[in-house]
Amino acid sequence: MNGCGGGDYPIRTPLGVIETRTLPAAPTPLLAADSLNSAIYRLKSSDSPAEDSGIIRIEVPIQEKVEALDWLHSQSDTLLPRCYFSGRDSGDTALIQNRNGDDHASSNGHDSQQKLLSVAGLGSAVSFRHLHPFSLDDWHSIKRFLSNTCPLIRAYGAMRFDPRSDIAPEWKGFGSFYFMVPQVEFDEFKGSSMLAATIAWDKRLSRTYEQAIASLEATMWQVSSVVRRLNGNTTRAAVLHQTHVPNKVSWDAAVNRALDLISSKNSTLVKVVLARSSRLLTMVEIDPLQWLASLQVEGDNAYQFCLQPPESPAFIGNTPERLFYRNRLNVYSEALAATRARGRTESLDLQIGNDLLSSAKDHHEFAVVRENIRGKFETVCSSTVVEPSKVLRKLPRVQHLYAKLTGTLEKEDDEFKILSSLHPTPAVCGLPTEEARILISEIEKFDRGMYAGPVGWFGGAESEFAVGIRSALVGKGVGALLYAGTGIVEGSNSDLEWQELELKTSQFKKLMKNEAPLSAMMEKIEL
Repeated sequence: MNGCGGGDYPIRTPLGVIETRTLPAAPTPLLAADSLNSAIYRLKSSDSPAEDSGIIRIEVPIQEKVEALDWLHSQSDTLLPRCYFSGRDSGDTALIQNRNGDDHASSNGHDSQQKLLSVAGLGSAVSFRHLHPFSLDDWHSIKRFLSNTCPLIRAYGAMRFDPRSDIAPEWKGFGSFYFMVPQVEFDEFKGSSMLAATIAWDKRLSRTYEQAIASLEATMWQVSSVVRRLNGNTTRAAVLHQTHVPNKVSWDAAVNRALDLISSKNSTLVKVVLARSSRLLTMVEIDPLQWLASLQVEGDNAYQFCLQPPESPAFIGNTPERLFYRNRLNVYSEALAATRARGRTESLDLQIGNDLLSSAKDHHEFAVVRENIRGKFETVCSSTVVEPSKVLRKLPRVQHLYAKLTGTLEKEDDEFKILSSLHPTPAVCGLPTEEARILISEIEKFDRGMYAGPVGWFGGAESEFAVGIRSALVGKGVGALLYAGTGIVEGSNSDLEWQELELKTSQFKKLMKNEAPLSAMMEKIEL
């Protein structure tokens, strides 16, 4: 069921039913699945609801911690759409308050408050996809299936970097945006887990209650309750061929064209982010979830995600950059720009970090991003605070300049305003935004798709989106398409920017055979 509807359908009409039912806790995923199947059978055997539309989530707490990515990888024999999202460690991410049901018994053995670490989903109770740019109507179409009282009913997905550009064949299944409320979901908490199933129906969208249950039953038949643990050590696929778009010669020309515009008195362009697509053809199909498990090993303080619509490759990533997080009226974002490699020794790492903090060129690139986001916050929010205003953000392979922004929305419906105003940030597009976007569309000869676009989830009281960088499109005959970009400002050097692209894609290339040593290149990164 596509929740976007169409025609004159009143997409803002509230659903008749939005409900979460929590069953007694189970000791293992297998027994949790048995409990879910029994509850689904009771739904099927009982009278249909009088309401023409609704969404019901049935959840079973599990008294042991099982990693959501392990559960999702154990469902490898299915062709159903799937999603995965792992939040970043953050002090402003709220705790999820678990509820008690009635059929619905109390969730015995499950703490009243648990931090939700990651979510894996299989099948879609309702999806949202269209070819037109994501609009306020689309946002309302999603939000009508969500509720503050059912915080774990969420829509996971992503949007294109530039929804006005043509969609390449590899991105066709994603449309201009794609979101899904999972039919079957596995939630990983700090000390426990949860298995859940969701049905959604709306007769005006040609989906009845009975059809929703039948679809869920078909998905549950494909769910494996035997969870095989991923160890993060994937078999490295041999690369048969590698192609960069642009190649080095074309990259040099593109950077020089951008620099000419930046220095021109007839142009207002201050910064543009140019990207590269690297296609790797391999002897065997790459398992995107195996790659994601390997990325998690060095993914502390980063978001990991996987989104795979039906009959499509998987969009995966390990991104450090938050677009925004909303908790009711409070909204948080950050500025992240300028790049250096990490040093191989503590003293070298300190020296490289100090050079980054004192670099006038990098400060300019960073300040452009920070002040642009501050201005957008001040337009939408009643108050804005920037603290810290400039510090180092150290990741396993790179370090950046970083600032945190906090604001207060006037009303929760302003979420769409903050999303549409923040994307694209100067960190992935440039400044002024429209001038940079036009130049990107003229220079880049590949489709960014969801790369550098918003990726995350909408909830009732909360929503969170990362920026889809450090990402790749994997599987379904495409091999692997790796994406990386770098900011071009006055003083940029095309050779050094190319080396930065190599550094940013190294987290994926290390998973391939015959990888060239990175150490020599990393020491040369001085931006």
